[in-house]
Amino acid sequence: MEGPSRPRLANSSDFQFGAVATETIENALLHLAQQNEQAVKAAAAERMGSFRETRIVEFVFLLSEQWCLEKSVSYQAVEILERFMVKQAENICRQATVQLRNHKTELQKWRTLKEQLFNKFTLRLVSCVQLASKLSFHYKIISNITVLNFLQALGYICTKEELLESELDVLKSLNFQINLPTPLAYVEMLLEVLGYNGCLVPATQLHATCLTLLDLVYLLHEPIYGSLLRASIENSTPSQLQGEKFISVKEDFMLLAVGIIAASAFIQNHECWSQVVEHLQSITGIASESIAEFSYAILTHSVGTNTPGQQQPAPHKAARALRTAESSNT
Repeated sequence: MEGPSRPRLANSSDFQFGAVATETIENALLHLAQQNEQAVKAAAAERMGSFRETRIVEFVFLLSEQWCLEKSVSYQAVEILERFMVKQAENICRQATVQLRNHKTELQKWRTLKEQLFNKFTLRLVSCVQLASKLSFHYKIISNITVLNFLQALGYICTKEELLESELDVLKSLNFQINLPTPLAYVEMLLEVLGYNGCLVPATQLHATCLTLLDLVYLLHEPIYGSLLRASIENSTPSQLQGEKFISVKEDFMLLAVGIIAASAFIQNHECWSQVVEHLQSITGIASESIAEFSYAILTHSVGTNTPGQQQPAPHKAARALRTAESSNT
């Protein structure tokens, strides 16, 4: 695959924590918390699907790496694709319901719509990555020629006009609201606050591990959240209703961020883990039991079972707090 020439990627050493005024950090954290609260409420009110499937996320990550995009672009692309595909699925189901009421022979139109969505999925995925790169001021780097060459290498013949139409379809479907916050924004903001609060583990040291674990959570999204759901209800076979109610937890990026940071702290310096959890609880208002259970799930799926969850007196009781974690954010 031909890759464009561009400057090197930013890495952990390029980040400078502690360089921003506390008032600015407080305002930014409050804004993120408000955005998160709105997203959680919206997820609780709507029946959302999920397209954060491992192979899809891996495709986005590999493509972003090939094009030398920053990690934030990868996460943004996944979130844009997730919301776009949910919208498309909702539209197809809505049209199918109307058509079946009118005439059963219209079922073929529904099948055609589904086939079109399937056939254009790769194009839509690439468009989401390209749109995410533009939000990060990479529009001069990921050119249409680069995208077309990539699609051609996959055997997907596409014109510049079709590529532009694909981007426009994504934008219109999401009402041009694609500048979405990602879990990385929450992680980096909380690391900034931890630095000011005197966290014993350096923020720059935690940052690199957080990126690795955030990749892991995206790649193993369903297994990790599935284990959280089973732990929260203390049942290995959740009902459909319980799964639907748990969607708000899946969309809680503040909860995800504290879990990522706590897990990273345990890997970096497990002796300071309790202090980090206390700081995170104080900053976000999320119960320490919820933070512990989330970090337990992440570490169990990454480094094994010797995790902070075993240090808790009652890990199953701690999991119950996840059911109300979204209402604990400040």
